[in-house]
Amino acid sequence: MDHQFLSLDELAQQLGRDRREVERQVQRGIIPGHRMEGGWRFHPAEIRHWLEQEMRGFSADELASVESAQNLPAVTDQSLLESVLAPELVAVPLDARTKRSVIESLIEVAGRTWQVWEPAVVLEAVLEREAALSTAFENGVAIPHPRNPLPTALGASLVAFGRTSSGIPFGGPRRSLTDLFFLVLCQDARTHLAVLARLGRLLRVEGFVDQLRECPDSLSAHELLIATDRQVEA
Repeated sequence: MDHQFLSLDELAQQLGRDRREVERQVQRGIIPGHRMEGGWRFHPAEIRHWLEQEMRGFSADELASVESAQNLPAVTDQSLLESVLAPELVAVPLDARTKRSVIESLIEVAGRTWQVWEPAVVLEAVLEREAALSTAFENGVAIPHPRNPLPTALGASLVAFGRTSSGIPFGGPRRSLTDLFFLVLCQDARTHLAVLARLGRLLRVEGFVDQLRECPDSLSAHELLIATDRQVEA
């Protein structure tokens, strides 16, 4: 629960790092923490938001450590992305020309699963997160998501992917345009962080982003996403 503070040991476990390394970063002000009851305490939401931004600069190995530290239950016959990205959750092309219409269209795609129980709540949460700080990267990829998990608005955690026919302004660095979008909707914080870390690992696979742009349709895009995910997970 977000109102329960983490101890230093719990934070180190969640980050998949050595306790002494984490403590040094806290003391230097790199990791947000609070002095309470003679020791350090950490608010889960603050840590999650900090980690989301830090992961942008993580190596594939560092992302793997974050993912592993979330201790998600293993799904024996599916990769992580495969468990949240069904074939019907891919839209190539995605018919959208503005930031808001991209998010609205992706929520409609996510709704194909009948697991988006409160689409208006989801839309408001994702737009609020984007208003605070864009989720777009320099390489034309964006990963919009709510600031906090939405356990009551969703029936299951899921990811929806869409590719627009051309790049659009989505708040990317140096006004770069975006055409590849992963909408991440999770019921809990651990799944949220694990999925973000996994997507980050996929985006670091050489040639993957270019191949994703070349996929002619939704089916081929889904096949590439799952094949690359299994490659990363192996």
